Amino acid sequence: MDAIVLGGGLMGTASAFFLARRGIRTTLIERNRIGTGATVASFGNIRRSGRYLPQLPLAHRSLALWNRAEALLGRDVEFRATGHLRLIFDADGLDLMRRFAEDARPWGLDLEELEPADIRRRFPGLGPEAIAASFSPNDGSANPRLVSPAFADAAARAGARILDETPVTAIRRTPAGFTLDTDRGCIEAEVLLNCAGAWGKAVAASFGEDVPLAAFGPQMAVTEPLPHRISPVVGVWSSAHGAYLRQVERGNVVFGGVVDRVPVDPLPGHARPDPGRLPAQLRQVVRLVPALRDVAVIRQWSGCEGYVEDMLPVMGPSATTAGLFHAFGFCGHGFQLGPGVGDAMADLIATGACETPLEPFHIARFAS
Repeated sequence: MDAIVLGGGLMGTASAFFLARRGIRTTLIERNRIGTGATVASFGNIRRSGRYLPQLPLAHRSLALWNRAEALLGRDVEFRATGHLRLIFDADGLDLMRRFAEDARPWGLDLEELEPADIRRRFPGLGPEAIAASFSPNDGSANPRLVSPAFADAAARAGARILDETPVTAIRRTPAGFTLDTDRGCIEAEVLLNCAGAWGKAVAASFGEDVPLAAFGPQMAVTEPLPHRISPVVGVWSSAHGAYLRQVERGNVVFGGVVDRVPVDPLPGHARPDPGRLPAQLRQVVRLVPALRDVAVIRQWSGCEGYVEDMLPVMGPSATTAGLFHAFGFCGHGFQLGPGVGDAMADLIATGACETPLEPFHIARFAS
């Protein structure tokens, strides 16, 4: 079997890696550089709390692979299971966390509820105003700048052909499968896997499948290097778009959230950060870690992420075209899922089945 993977972010490179490991002749095509789309704009959060419950089996599958990432890829992508702490500042947030914790337990996720004294003892300096928190000790973070190139290199060592900086000008269905026109010539395969992120909508539409997806850019920033004091990834339980942050091993604190995401034109496909939004972010970041009040912010950035109307990704076989598969539209929370998505899609393509339930994410849900 031959397969083309379209898109060189985490979903595409992980899929190419696991396909090649299964002996499938795989070509990955990326219009820009590997990992420069939604992946590089990502926060790097590896969390399971707060997810759509039927997504948890995929998240568990992915976490098992994150724990093996260095052995699988032959390099350190800075995955650290430092835990995920989500602070709670009001009664609504506490109710939200407790409902999720109860509902998630049958799905294999146990969250630890912390009282204020627990937070002060275990995580001094974090959320002094918090009335409670949840802690998921096996979650954590990884480096978004390292992971896609690592998967692509490992896929190449497993036999995949990696073509970056290769725009696709046309995609055609043929009796034998699919032909993609590129500036490197025509590339053919029996199977096409659409991992094109925010551009996945256009690929699906070319086969008569309409997905209500819009592109938005996050507002991300990072501080100067500081003494390392923050171990877990820190977020907030809230019905609003709360702040989140983590401290990398070099000491910088990466943060995002709070402000609305910026609409993005798919061409050129990158939002610009808005410095005017930074004060609103910083007010909430300081609520999480008051010691950050006087630090310098050294850089802001944005990117391009695909958001589906129902906030769920599109995964699985096409509803219209044999041999076409989709894995796109992860709505800004796909980083944790990446290795599991690649492994699951490789299973589905290679065997026609997947042990992880993917039905809630099938593109046919938009057919009506």
